[in-house]
Amino acid sequence: MTQTHATPPPLPTVRTCPFDPPEELTALGGTRPVTRLRYADGSVGWLVTGHPEAQAVLSDPRFSARKELQRLPVQWLGHMERVPAGPGEFIFMDPPEHTRFRKLLAGQFTMRRMRQLMPRIEEIAEEHLDAMQRQGPPVDMMRAYAYPIPSLAICELVGMPYAEAGALHDKVTMMFRFESTPDEVRRAGAGIHRTLHDLLRRKRAAPAEDLMSDLATAGELSVEEILRVVSLLLIGGFDNTANMIGLGVYALLSHPEQLARLRARPELVESAVEELMRYVPSLHIGPIRAALADVEVGGELVRAGEVVTLSLAAVNRDPRRFDEPEHLDVTRPASRHLAFGYGVHQCIGQQLARIEMRVAYTALLRRFPTLRLAVPAEEVPMRENIVPYGPRCLPIAWGAES
Repeated sequence: MTQTHATPPPLPTVRTCPFDPPEELTALGGTRPVTRLRYADGSVGWLVTGHPEAQAVLSDPRFSARKELQRLPVQWLGHMERVPAGPGEFIFMDPPEHTRFRKLLAGQFTMRRMRQLMPRIEEIAEEHLDAMQRQGPPVDMMRAYAYPIPSLAICELVGMPYAEAGALHDKVTMMFRFESTPDEVRRAGAGIHRTLHDLLRRKRAAPAEDLMSDLATAGELSVEEILRVVSLLLIGGFDNTANMIGLGVYALLSHPEQLARLRARPELVESAVEELMRYVPSLHIGPIRAALADVEVGGELVRAGEVVTLSLAAVNRDPRRFDEPEHLDVTRPASRHLAFGYGVHQCIGQQLARIEMRVAYTALLRRFPTLRLAVPAEEVPMRENIVPYGPRCLPIAWGAES
């Protein structure tokens, strides 16, 4: 067990390749899986880049997800206050409070329920591919395809009319930009709250077969809890999967040999989805946990009260866990990546996200056999100042090159 006293560095965030972690994180690899980290407020905590060490942190109840205990490893103007989780913000709660919400939501995200949604997701994908084909290339795939598929799917699951989702998505984006001011974040949050409160009122008056109606009629949650729960689900559904769809297509188009393998064997789509999430996860900062007691992790003593940040991009490239982790390989067997987290806080919507990605990749590659980037790969702009990570836009084309 070691303790270091030199002033530690801040979290590296600059990528030389859009698919790879920052070089400083890659250099740590499996050799220094737990290192000191300087947080944005000047405090000192820990950075975890090793796979078994990350699993240990995420599965150990001595590490807390509570919001008021966390510190941020990057400057995030609108989220610097250390305040407790609001009613229903279950992702920032520990058991047993967290468990209560997970149990209420588990029935909405079973594999059976997700399979029931699959025909509708396929229909959504085909409708947007039709529109892209009518428009003709080039097309920004993020706006035309990657965002609509998960947004429409989560709206249907929750019971929100899709016509109302666009304005809500703009507010979500404002909340998660690193440079958004506290006032902008508060106004965006208030706007989301108003929209969902009006939707809840309508669901109570006329319940339907959707998640918000179920929560409204069950009587187990307060109004504020319902609004926060639904807000978290919509935020995850709007952005996380959309950026993973975009990252996956960008990575495949940048690795033509892997794209050719997937085209030749469409049945590889399930392993391709898992490999793409391992290779370039959309959550590029965090998860973050706080130690409730002294805990040894990876040979280092994490003291009670210290904050630990995981780098999933580095964790999923740990050479102790993955053979040739720097290589994208759509034939790689199921690899137990941590892109969806681990332990009690593992993403509740992960099966929906998987189905959306499988449908999106399969339908896109089938429709456009000559799909390609419409700009040089290095010119694709990335969302480096916002959570989650992904392309700001992804210009694509198909057919004969002009």
